[in-house]
Amino acid sequence: MRSEKVTFPGSGGTQLAGRLDLPDARPQAFALFAHCFTCSKDVLAASRIAQALTGHGIAVLRFDFTGLGGSDGDFANTNFTSNVADLVNAADYLRNTHTPPTILVGHSLGGAAVLAAAEDIPEARAVATIGAPAGTEHLMHLLGESRHEIEESGEAEICLAARPFRIRKQFLEDISNQPQVDRIRRLGAALLVMHSPSDETVGIDNARIIFDTARHPKSFVSLDGADHLLMRVADARFAASMLASWASRYLDEGAVPSPESTDSSAKAEIEQGVVVVSENGRGPYGQRITAGRHQLSADEPTPVGHDTGPTPYDLLLAGLGACTSMTLRMYATRKQWPLESVTVTLRHARIHAKDCEDCATDSGQLDRIDRVIQLSGALDAEQRRRLLEIADRCPVHRTLHSEVNVRTTLASDDTLPVVAEVPTPGASA
Repeated sequence: MRSEKVTFPGSGGTQLAGRLDLPDARPQAFALFAHCFTCSKDVLAASRIAQALTGHGIAVLRFDFTGLGGSDGDFANTNFTSNVADLVNAADYLRNTHTPPTILVGHSLGGAAVLAAAEDIPEARAVATIGAPAGTEHLMHLLGESRHEIEESGEAEICLAARPFRIRKQFLEDISNQPQVDRIRRLGAALLVMHSPSDETVGIDNARIIFDTARHPKSFVSLDGADHLLMRVADARFAASMLASWASRYLDEGAVPSPESTDSSAKAEIEQGVVVVSENGRGPYGQRITAGRHQLSADEPTPVGHDTGPTPYDLLLAGLGACTSMTLRMYATRKQWPLESVTVTLRHARIHAKDCEDCATDSGQLDRIDRVIQLSGALDAEQRRRLLEIADRCPVHRTLHSEVNVRTTLASDDTLPVVAEVPTPGASA
């Protein structure tokens, strides 16, 4: 494992201190770690988890929130909202310098923070919490009698983990207005909840609430016998190893481009409507596809390729299916028809021309795409018939049936589809 010190702007404009832990080989993905309330990036749990994740090929960025550890700023001016914003800024840093984080990990209040930040980090595919409270109101009891002094005087100095911290009234107001349950309910990523049944700081009921509120896929791991801060090395190692194994399920092979294979087209913002395809270095046929700000992979299935992405024909079918579904939705909306959902199933095959009764070609082989459309909703027979006709008017369908003139030239500096040079963001997984 290699470790680098990094800095980046926080939510308040001050510099945040971070540590980027990298595996010895090229990272398969990047993770973002959020530490517990008033802790730092260097607590035992953070370092152990970073070590385990890098052992699985996952790079980890852990940093100090504003006003803590090596980060600048005044802790008294921070709150839960600023912590969430710091996390989003950290994700932006990775997006601009390496590749966006696909895994978010949070310990204690950091767990609540990653649950809140996930909706603003669209690339996140997996979120893990360790000893996390279900809501921010949990912090109220940590303040004890000082809460009344804060409310009356506007601020107070409290002692947490044998260190003094100044808390202001805005902190109380902020944590009392957090829609945490709604955030958990609409979480659009896989969730792992890790909690100790004997946690005396954040009770195990918090894990139950988080788990019951979230949608699938979700998992729970009991950290039996561990304390809240995972002070025992064995507990920290167990949590780290379980997290690393779970997170490995949500990695896309070949998602992170190597510096050697990143060409000038990948370092640029691609003009809308232009698609750039380049080799990603994963196997003999792995490809990285960039369409505007979106990236995906393509490959050939085994044994020819490494099956790290859809085949070219899969992507062709995907384009036709997406266009079909969008066209039907637009038409039904315009007509105010009760169309609830559309599902399009497609299959490509090569058939003998003689087996096609309505084809102009009568010899050799030709391509056939079977497209099955499922419409849900209280539609009558005439509406369904009309929607089936409209499917053939989808732009991609019409392109496939029209004469297509493909012009092929060798690229030069004047023909690269670049509109503005930006820092290399890498591929999103």
